[in-house]
Amino acid sequence: MNRRIFNMMAALGIGAAAPSSFSQTPSRSQIKPLPGSLKEKMHKGEPIRTATVPVESTREELERIISESGKVDLFSVDGQHRPLPDERDLARFCKLTEELGAGVQLRIPHARWAYLTGRYADLGVLAILVPFVEEAETADEAIDSFYYAPFGNRSWGGDYRYGQKPPVDRLEYAKWWNGTGMLGFQIETLRAALNVRKIVKPGVDWISWGPADMSFDIEKHSHSPFKTLEEAHAFVVEQLKGFDVRVPQP
Repeated sequence: MNRRIFNMMAALGIGAAAPSSFSQTPSRSQIKPLPGSLKEKMHKGEPIRTATVPVESTREELERIISESGKVDLFSVDGQHRPLPDERDLARFCKLTEELGAGVQLRIPHARWAYLTGRYADLGVLAILVPFVEEAETADEAIDSFYYAPFGNRSWGGDYRYGQKPPVDRLEYAKWWNGTGMLGFQIETLRAALNVRKIVKPGVDWISWGPADMSFDIEKHSHSPFKTLEEAHAFVVEQLKGFDVRVPQP
């Protein structure tokens, strides 16, 4: 391991991955994307068309975006840097987008809200992005809440869930959701980059960058192992080689 990186990991209290089975490339044998799903496209690296919109958007506005784009797979809503939508408005918006053949991707406010991934899925959100993920414990909490048993521990219930068509068979829907719902993490700090092999676990479908916040973190650490944003991103890409997760190129 690069000495600069090792020293930074020690300073941040991050242990190096042990050279045992724990550091081997993880398997997704417990959960597989359903054929034809956006989750499958995500893992195959195929294009997923998104459009960022406010939840106040009307049907006519969304239809115009779809018409101009040709197709939209996910309407993206930012709950981190914009006002968080009222839950009833979010549920209504999710149902509207589903009627138009799309889903909703929501970035939640903070990693401390990781336990709410299942809550937002109950409101109809198809894809959830958790920002500022730095610790394996946060990843476990997000995954556990997002997926149903046997893979996760999400509670059963709700009338607004994506793809729900009454009557709902509990086991059938749980299996369908586990192969359909999408969960992503943002890598935005040095600690996240250095911890990335512990953060990205089965159940994580994609990661995204937080370039501005990563730049802040590099700038405030005089002994950062990465001198540039590009170095940090290249390190993450290298660390995740062989992992079944979608990684944006630096």
